[in-house]
Amino acid sequence: MASERIAWLGLGNIGRGMSRNIAQKGPQSSPVILYNRTTSKASVFAESIDSNKATVAATISEAVQQATIAFICVGDDQALDQIINTMVSDSSLDLTSKIIVDCSTVHPNTSRRIHATLLERGATFIACPVFGAPNMADAGQMIVIPAGKQEAIDRLQPFFDGVTAKATLPLPGDDVGRASQLKILGNTFILNTVETVAEGLVLAEKCGLGADNYQKWIHTWLPGPFAKYTDRMCEGDYYKRDEPLFAVDLARKDLGHASSIAQEAGVRMRSVEVTDAYLQEVKKEKGVKGDLAGVYGAIRKESGLDYEN
Repeated sequence: MASERIAWLGLGNIGRGMSRNIAQKGPQSSPVILYNRTTSKASVFAESIDSNKATVAATISEAVQQATIAFICVGDDQALDQIINTMVSDSSLDLTSKIIVDCSTVHPNTSRRIHATLLERGATFIACPVFGAPNMADAGQMIVIPAGKQEAIDRLQPFFDGVTAKATLPLPGDDVGRASQLKILGNTFILNTVETVAEGLVLAEKCGLGADNYQKWIHTWLPGPFAKYTDRMCEGDYYKRDEPLFAVDLARKDLGHASSIAQEAGVRMRSVEVTDAYLQEVKKEKGVKGDLAGVYGAIRKESGLDYEN
């Protein structure tokens, strides 16, 4: 593994946490190559790690050319397509034998299309969406779902176990889209559960039980991420934040992908429709700064309460 050279493309909240852990705890012997659309952001981040463990590339091609394994983590399908198109359109970039790992949350058909595109250039594509909030990425406690060639997954495992992830759920085989299917279904569960928690809080307040008692029950019954969402709702974090933890546009993107997968399979997901309707209200209220937890405000408003608690 010491012979592997790692590049990381995209330094959002999740990307920063995972790339930092690879740089500091990964088995590679050379610095991780960081690329971000804003080079200064990558430079500041590299300095925060260690000049001996992270370096910065000015372009995507420069980063990938130096690497044997290139990780990507961006916000949506369009951003991923832009990175892949940049790679394959550069005739001077030799992609032969490189492993391209995408940790983004995208539509399964996007993963499949990119797999086919990179295969034509001699590269191996691994769809590897991840579960976990930014604090879990920082702590190296993500759940990763790599799909693709078994040999490539085996090469990636040392960068997951005890480095970026607490668990790996591999899906070896030719259909890399299965990883994205599982990620979208998992995110649908998270999004809809947050909406259900919000409904319970509003009803507890309106019926006289008290939101604080419902909050205590959530902490007892569901300690962990959903208890944290409950706290963020009760404490008003959902409308006070300058930057969202789970941006409304990204949440709606995931629900849209879920609806698409369901439609192709002949299934209707009514809970997705409910959650998305509330998220549309969050977008109207807070714009791009809207956060998933804002469904609480949307449900409050529908129930005759103020959006802000």
